[in-house]
Amino acid sequence: MSNEVKSPWPGPKGLIPVTSGRADDANIYNRNYLDSIHLEMRIIDAVKPDLSTEIFGRKYSSPIMMPAFSHLNKVGKDGRKPMVEYARAAAALNVLNWTGMEPDEDFKEITETGADTVRIIKPFADHSIILDQISFAESCGAVAVGVDIDHVPGTTGGYDVVDGFPMGTVTTDDLKEYASSTSLPFVAKGVLSVSDALKAEKAGCSAIVVSHHHGRLPFGTAPARILPDIKKALEGSNMKIFADCSVESGYDAYKLMALGAHSVSTGRAILSPLLKEGASGVEKTFTKLNQQLSEVMMYTGVSDTGSFDPSVLHF
Repeated sequence: MSNEVKSPWPGPKGLIPVTSGRADDANIYNRNYLDSIHLEMRIIDAVKPDLSTEIFGRKYSSPIMMPAFSHLNKVGKDGRKPMVEYARAAAALNVLNWTGMEPDEDFKEITETGADTVRIIKPFADHSIILDQISFAESCGAVAVGVDIDHVPGTTGGYDVVDGFPMGTVTTDDLKEYASSTSLPFVAKGVLSVSDALKAEKAGCSAIVVSHHHGRLPFGTAPARILPDIKKALEGSNMKIFADCSVESGYDAYKLMALGAHSVSTGRAILSPLLKEGASGVEKTFTKLNQQLSEVMMYTGVSDTGSFDPSVLHF
């Protein structure tokens, strides 16, 4: 029996998966939405593309970035730490590294790999923790800092609690305070609406990450679906638009960038090779993702990462 039903609202193929309302169902919809987007070929005059990308004033070899993983601090095979291993891979590949909730000493060890790293901080109810972690990230040479705005709600109908730490609200004024407290670019991660995108811009954020944090929101819309609206709303703004969720191939990365993302992060695609092989596994996976991205860019006549054209997409 098919697990799809007719949708009461417009969407790709008019189909959505049958869901229970759990947050994980957002990932099913996200995967189905991405897979339903098709491409036309534009072969004549196509050339091998240049994947180099500028992010926060620095040049990287690819628009595909590392994820903001957290809680991978268990020592793996041969005494290797997964958080450090994928940072080493980022340094070797010359791609932007991201990290999530980590103690200061662990964050310092990550940056000592030489990887350009963005530190994403949880929305602690105690704002002094956020400000202290921003300051520490600066002292370690972080490229940017930000806050996971989608970790405000928990699953009990109240504020979230992470590793015993209570989370709290994130207001526009809070974002403005955090952004103005640092000379580094500030990122709001977990934006899934035009409303939040505009508030982040108003607060002085340098970038947003369009994401539902791999399904935190029950029935969360696919980042790919909301991206064009956010892109349009921010037209003329200098704020960078990043995206993640279900970036499992270079083809997924292509679609998100054609829809309006400046760069994208992959997570699940590198998790298994990271835990099994460490940095070398991540490097091999990233090489494949970049090959796939380059392949489909050639098929569609996109010569560089600043030349994506959404008109190539068919829904």
